[in-house]
Amino acid sequence: MYEPVAFCTTLVILVTCVVSYLGFRSPAVEEKYIFCPERILAGKEYYRLVTSAFLHSGWGHLVWNMVGLYSFGRSLEWALGMGHFLLVYFGAVVGGNLLSLYVHRHHEYAAYGASGGVCGVIFAYLLLFPGVGVALYFALPIPGWLFAIGFIVGSFVAMKRARDNIGQDAHLGGAIVGFLIAAALEPEAVRENLRVFLLVLVPATLLLVYLWVNPLFLPVPAFLERPYRTRERERRPPRNKREAAQVDAVLEKIAKRGLDSLTAEERALLEEVSGKYRRRAESKKPESGLAI
Repeated sequence: MYEPVAFCTTLVILVTCVVSYLGFRSPAVEEKYIFCPERILAGKEYYRLVTSAFLHSGWGHLVWNMVGLYSFGRSLEWALGMGHFLLVYFGAVVGGNLLSLYVHRHHEYAAYGASGGVCGVIFAYLLLFPGVGVALYFALPIPGWLFAIGFIVGSFVAMKRARDNIGQDAHLGGAIVGFLIAAALEPEAVRENLRVFLLVLVPATLLLVYLWVNPLFLPVPAFLERPYRTRERERRPPRNKREAAQVDAVLEKIAKRGLDSLTAEERALLEEVSGKYRRRAESKKPESGLAI
């Protein structure tokens, strides 16, 4: 019995292989279509959000992505139809690159690869077929929901460490966008697999919120305390101004109620300030004339 042909999956793979091959042979092709935040934001070359998915760093990178796309894309295309499959794939490509654009908007950065779209296809597949296990590197399969959570957390940790040249932000963004598009297209799958949906959506949402408010991965204590400390410094005047205001208040009290109305703290303040000015008046200028 023959399986139906996944036309769109096959077409995307063929076009990606051809464009990647052209990129291997011509640096000009790669330079024109690669993902580059500066060219996208300053040059308004928004097409790079899509075209970068057709380029790869080498044959290994290309083959690995296309095997993943072929393995999961066929079933997803049969389940959703050609139009919705393309929506999931290219929506994940753009979504992943938008997250990468936000994270690297102030960096000199370049990236390519279909990984964001492939991750979106895989996560959409896991939503529609939650009972199917995922085998990593030909090992024993693990439940799809466990793979999804591990992938999200692993991508986030890798982004924070930034010890390799892999675009983990595009992977994470593509996976989440593909998952959400599939959920919007197939709400019945969400109702039937609500637990799986929430297990994936909740940590993904929390990580995206964290990336939005802290894209530089500042330490959490410093990140949380810094705005408070800044506001506190803005509210509190400098020490010399606070001291002058306190002295003015004490002098005004003396003028109104007399010296006997002062408290012990107020008398100590006056003695401290008067002693400071007395020592300053008695101090001598250094003989060398240098301001030491």
